[in-house]
Order: sequence, then C-alpha cells, then structure tokens
Amino acid sequence: MSVSAAPTGRRIAVVLFNLGGPDDAASVKPFLFNLFNDPAIIGLPGIVRTPLARLISSRREASAQANYAMMDAGGGSPLLAETRAQAAALQSALSDRLAGDETRVFIAMRYWNPLTDQTAAEVAAFAPDEIVLLPLYPQFSTTTSQSSLRLWDKVYRGAGRSRTICCYPQGAGWIEAQVEGIRAALAEAGERPVRLLFSAHGIPEKLVAKGDPYQEQVEATVAALMARLGPRDHQICYQSRVGPLKWLGPSTPEAIEAAGRDGVGAVVVPVAFVSEHIETLVELDIEYGHLARDHGVTPYLRTPTVSAAPVFIDSLAEAVSDALAREGIAPFGPGCQGDWKACPCQNGLR
Repeated sequence: MSVSAAPTGRRIAVVLFNLGGPDDAASVKPFLFNLFNDPAIIGLPGIVRTPLARLISSRREASAQANYAMMDAGGGSPLLAETRAQAAALQSALSDRLAGDETRVFIAMRYWNPLTDQTAAEVAAFAPDEIVLLPLYPQFSTTTSQSSLRLWDKVYRGAGRSRTICCYPQGAGWIEAQVEGIRAALAEAGERPVRLLFSAHGIPEKLVAKGDPYQEQVEATVAALMARLGPRDHQICYQSRVGPLKWLGPSTPEAIEAAGRDGVGAVVVPVAFVSEHIETLVELDIEYGHLARDHGVTPYLRTPTVSAAPVFIDSLAEAVSDALAREGIAPFGPGCQGDWKACPCQNGLR
C-alpha cells in the first residue's frame, strides 16, 4: 500500500463514471432513449440514430419496466444507491490517505441522473486544483469508459489539472474482493462438482476487430483470478446480448446449458460488474436461474459484486492517490497490454 505524501492543501475532485439506471418506472423510457442514442452503442449518424433510439425505447419500455419491477428499488435501478455507497466509502478512504487536502468524490452517470453535464457543473463549482477521472468499469471498452470520458471532455469547462485511470483489470483489490466471493460460493457448493462461469457484459465482435481491448482485459481479469484460485473447471462467457450483430461468445445461457449437459453445477461470477443492478439481480439471478433449473444445473450459485467491499475501495483509493503523481491517462495495476487501436493511451483521451 502506498504512503501518502505530505499534506498540500489541494482541492481534489474524483469523478466516478458509471452507466446509470432509471429512478422509477416513468424514467425507464428516457433512460433507454439516452442509452440507444449514444453513438458508442449505435454507430449511425444522428439523423438516423435518434429516431431509431426513440423507436427502440418505445418498444422496450414495457418489458424493461417489468424487469425493473422485479427488484426492490421502486421500479427503478439500485445502481445509483450502490454507487453513492462506493463514493462515500472512497471519500472516507481518501480523507485518511490525503489528510490536509480537501477531497470530494462526484458521480457522473452516462444515461441517467446525475448526468455528466450536471456533475461537470458541480465539479466546476468546487473549483478543484486536481481532478482524477475514474470509470467504475474495471475493463476498458469503447462502449463504456470511452463513451463516458469523451462526453466529460466535451462538457467540462472548469478548473483543475486532470488525469484519468482508464482501467484496472488486474487491480489488486478488485481481484481480492472477487476471490473472497468465489471462495465463499465454492464453500457453499461443498463437494458438489461446479464450473466457474465468469460472466461479462457482451459487446459485438466487430468492436474487438476494430481494436477494442475489452475482451483481452476480461481474459486478463480471469487469468488473475485463476492464478489465485488454482486449477479448476471454469469458462468465460458473455451476457446481455441485444440486436442482430454477432457478439462475443459463448453466451452465458449457452454456458449454463453446457454445464447442464456435463452434469455440473455453476458458480456464476459477474466478472465485469462492480455493482448490483439489473444485469445481476434480474438477468443472472432470475432469468438465468430459471434456465439453470430447467437444465438441471445444481447448484446454481452467484457471487455478489464487489460493491463497497473495503479491499476494493482501498484499491480505488490507492489508484487515485497514485494518479495524482502523474498526468494523462494510464491503467492502475497490470492487465492492460496497451497495444490495441482503441486503447485510450493511443487514441488521444486524457
């Protein structure tokens, strides 16, 4: 663990980026519109993308509302509450590390409140000397971190010297928090044979072909986990596919069905998510849980996301304090090769 520098009295803004989620049933449709109107999600000209986003959000509104209603979050997403808990824990950890500095942690959501332009105005009003941009996506992708960071660069007009933590696929605390969850699930499984299914949110294969480092970084995360866990039956799979394009595979449903054919149970690890939200609480727990039962996958267990686990928060605090000593954009910890065309260290992002 790094040692804090002497107090300097700096005003430091840390901005956490995440996807966001609707507050309630009424905000599901505008949330979906913002999502599908992002050129990083639908790479068409705005004159085509915007009406298409309106059409998709209208058609998906009812089914999405039904899914959000399955969670105990008032018809909306628990993601903001989870992120606020992470922000509060990180601010406390940074106050200990950076005593004498005034550090404030802000949240910028890409598709729903608090939206990036609102947060940018709040950060500007804080008038920071230093800014650390920290996506809550351990693995970098053009569809997540890059989209958030580009929008921030477009809208932020305040003071402060900025640097970015682009990814942390093998960050020590990120790995340790997951190892703890996996070992607890394996202990629950006992002597029953199980396969570890490392489930990441999918992206279209064409994005990887264009140089997106996401798949490689997911594989790097899993490699670090398996190095800690030792030889064991495991597989990487991808969830949440939408649209007609070919996505990274195998899909998580395919991996669950294969476990059933092989006569083993499953411990599903949400290996690219740091917070509980609809992809974990509904897709993994409910939808895929039904699928597992239909295919005789017993036991079917799911590890929790790292959320505000102290070891994870401490690792983020270390990443922030380390970043203050540099400029530009860089990963925290190993696991990023930095040689992909869409790697932020090469494509001009700060």
